Amino acid sequence: MDLDKLVSELDSQLSDVDALRDKLFPGATGVRQPVHTVYVPADQVLPDLARSWGERALASLDAFAPVAGALTEAAGMDAVGLYDRVRAKLSTEPIEDLRIDFEDGYGAPDDATEDRHVIEAAAVLAAAATPFSGVRIKGFEPAVRRRGVRTLSLLLDNLNPLPPNFVVTLPKVTSVEQVESMVWLCTQLERFPGELRFELQIETTQAVLGPDGAATVARIIHASDGRCTALHYGTYDYSAACGVTAAHQSMAHPVADHAKNIMLLAAAGTGVTVSDGSTNILPVGDSDAVHAGWRLHTRLVTRSLEHALYQGWDLHPHQLPTRYLATFSFYRNAFPQAATRLNAYLAKTAGTFLDEPATAQAMSAALVRGIDCGALDAAEVEAAVGAPRSVLDGFARRRVG
Repeated sequence: MDLDKLVSELDSQLSDVDALRDKLFPGATGVRQPVHTVYVPADQVLPDLARSWGERALASLDAFAPVAGALTEAAGMDAVGLYDRVRAKLSTEPIEDLRIDFEDGYGAPDDATEDRHVIEAAAVLAAAATPFSGVRIKGFEPAVRRRGVRTLSLLLDNLNPLPPNFVVTLPKVTSVEQVESMVWLCTQLERFPGELRFELQIETTQAVLGPDGAATVARIIHASDGRCTALHYGTYDYSAACGVTAAHQSMAHPVADHAKNIMLLAAAGTGVTVSDGSTNILPVGDSDAVHAGWRLHTRLVTRSLEHALYQGWDLHPHQLPTRYLATFSFYRNAFPQAATRLNAYLAKTAGTFLDEPATAQAMSAALVRGIDCGALDAAEVEAAVGAPRSVLDGFARRRVG
């Protein structure tokens, strides 16, 4: 048997499919994924928006959960050991990803009014007060297409250079052709090749399942020419399209889980991330109402994390305390076992778990995410694992297969 000859022939037979796989499924990008996106209507944007939201979130804690025990009772999750960490996050980085909204949350004012808000939004974005930012324009439906393009064009005219990690959110995607047109529009508006990136909002049934029975969402990722960074689930539009009544519309409804599972499958290995949607039940009002809103939000955020959805939407400053409480709790609970198992894996020490590269990848990814959002400190993770952050990054970015 001539092994070299056999392998050479296989290389020849599979070279095209190998190259295609490398192109379509390059694996994780290694770029930090924010734990949430804060959507703010463009007519409610203030120059100090991030700081203002942090202050309002802290004020809600002062008013409704001034100590760890009170937050534990209010949110239904143990806040002891996390309370100070949550407050520190709200003081230093209350918003990880800001999306200024010119679509459903904003409405349809006259052109002069929207133009004014676009220019004001550009000034806020230029300040780069959040690690990630962007705008949601009106979609590509015929009735609003012109306004959406006008908003994006005017924004870019007033935003040079773009802030780091800037994206455009395209809502109500229904077809592959719309994504291809978005790619074309980016090439017409950007100042240098590849400057503009976008997210696709999955909130129509056509974006998940096409008339031919195929998963449209898989096709639209690959139609984006590498510009699509994320898929965002739209809770209320999607569930309404499926006929779910308002009282039962939720991120936790079975139709939502089905759509998001398809999104996760479509995005796997592509470097495109997936974000859950939002709850419109806000923690506002009296103490009972705020606590009820916090308990619901804590439960939903935790549920998303358990379902491998590491990002969601927040619509009100009072949701920030429980966003970070639930997120920090998730990663800190994962930390001891993940660190112990990784330490044993790296040392090739026998233990209870028979770990392999895939499990090392999953555990490293959890630890890296925990460090990125502030749930974990890099020094404590490195000490427990017995390896530097660079090793964890390497495992986390490992491409499956």
